[in-house]
Amino acid sequence: LNVTEEKFVLETLAGCIEYKSILDVVVNAFYVRDGRYCPNSERNLYIVICYVATFQLEEIGLQHFSRIVKSLDTSKMQQFLRFFFNDLHLNTWIKDEWSHFYDSVYVKENWIDPLLRWQPKVQQLIEKLTDKLSNRTTTVKTSRVTQPKEFNLTVPKPRAIPPPSPAPLPVLPKRQPVPPSIYKPPKERKQLEEIKTKNIQKAKVSIRSLTCVCKGDPFSLNTLPVQGTIFTDREIDPFLPQYLEVVWESVLTQYFEVLKQPQDLIDNIPIKLNTAAILREGALYQRKLEEELKRIENLQQGAGDPSEFLEWQKQMRGKDLEEQLAEIECRRLQGKLSYEEAVLAHQNVIQENKKKADLLREEKAELMHLYAEKRLQEQKEIKELVEQVMEGHKNVKQVKAKIQEYKQQIVQQVCEESEELLRQALEEKEDKDRKRYELIQQIRAIESTPSIRQKFVDLTETGGHGLFGEMSIVELRERLALLKEAQKAAEEEKRDQIIHEKQAKEQLILDKLDQISQFRAELGRAAALKKEEKKKSQSGERPMKDDRILNLQKKIVEKTMERKKQAGLL
Repeated sequence: LNVTEEKFVLETLAGCIEYKSILDVVVNAFYVRDGRYCPNSERNLYIVICYVATFQLEEIGLQHFSRIVKSLDTSKMQQFLRFFFNDLHLNTWIKDEWSHFYDSVYVKENWIDPLLRWQPKVQQLIEKLTDKLSNRTTTVKTSRVTQPKEFNLTVPKPRAIPPPSPAPLPVLPKRQPVPPSIYKPPKERKQLEEIKTKNIQKAKVSIRSLTCVCKGDPFSLNTLPVQGTIFTDREIDPFLPQYLEVVWESVLTQYFEVLKQPQDLIDNIPIKLNTAAILREGALYQRKLEEELKRIENLQQGAGDPSEFLEWQKQMRGKDLEEQLAEIECRRLQGKLSYEEAVLAHQNVIQENKKKADLLREEKAELMHLYAEKRLQEQKEIKELVEQVMEGHKNVKQVKAKIQEYKQQIVQQVCEESEELLRQALEEKEDKDRKRYELIQQIRAIESTPSIRQKFVDLTETGGHGLFGEMSIVELRERLALLKEAQKAAEEEKRDQIIHEKQAKEQLILDKLDQISQFRAELGRAAALKKEEKKKSQSGERPMKDDRILNLQKKIVEKTMERKKQAGLL
């Protein structure tokens, strides 16, 4: 299209979208009245003609408008223009419908009046279209003669050359199955479990032997001043905590002696390390070695030995730990004392609640008595009211008869109106079914036309889309083959590089393992020496208890005895 034609087309399209509401009013009315047999696919054609006649007729002129109309179907244009340029339609319902969307004065001055001015000239155009239709019908009737024609058979097209078969896909090598040892637990874990169960059994045997000895002479220890006294389950033994502590310490000492026996077996069990663990442990030992070398250099340069300070620091930390343990024990006993006090307070609250409940029961009985008297009085008043209502019901029968007659008349009128509405609905449904049947016939006629679906494809030709780097399918396959070869060579080079890196990493791990084994041996010897020194320095004296703990234990015993007496009273 040239510039003027393109501008005209764009303006028409924009106007049809902008004024779609008022154009749909005219076209919908045309389909209901005169265009009932017109297909719905030509709806946009009527919308464009309606827009050009309403908004662009003065701009383009009648001559250009008549050329547009004559280029289309004569019967359809004659039918639509005769409907649209009708004086009665323009002055009545078209004007009213357009006034719903825009101001009525604006509609009359800008749209209806110009259409009425052009109406005589457009009427001449409609008469010309009518004459053309009448001439065409007469010539068809006089000159049309039935003549036989040959069948228009479709010539079969040559078959396309089948494309070459694609290259076979490469078969991937079969992967090795996962070894079953991955899903089985290691043997070392099983050995550890067996050693653990043996140690537990030995500890149980030692505990049973101690308990048997204690049952034979339960007060043979020197820490208890009373002997031969037997306490029941509900009584409290004031010396029981000290007795249990002594027994528990003896049991623990025997248990740890039993556990020390198979320690060599546990240390000698080989544990498989992965690469990350080996590198971590190697870095740890390397860091320790550097720190030790740095410490030795500092000593050579005249720095002091911090061993005395570390020993003093260890002693002070031990004292702090003992104080913390005593504080924790005091808190625990305070919590137990507060629990006993809370139980006593709860028992006192229960007694007060019982007294309050007795008072509430007495008040409830009095209120129920008053409620029963009030209920009897209300029943008497209701009985008198019912008797009055029964007397008034006797005069209501006549009113009911009149209401019944009035309702029957209303029902008869409603039935007549519903029959009329049903008849109208049936007529509308028949009209709708008839239109649907005609539309289905048109759609079937359109679908019956044959369509060409075969297309010959040449793999050596390009698509012709005008793109840079455009190529045919054959050239594309060749380039893909070259790319695959280059990718395969790169993979081989990468595989060789990975193998070299893997060998270097394995050598590094072996060196780290040798270094770790040396460090472990040295650390084991140092730990054994340190353990022997610790055994020699340990003393068998047991620390004395704090006075606060003893006082709290006495208070707890007193509160417990008081609570049991209170519970007996309850």
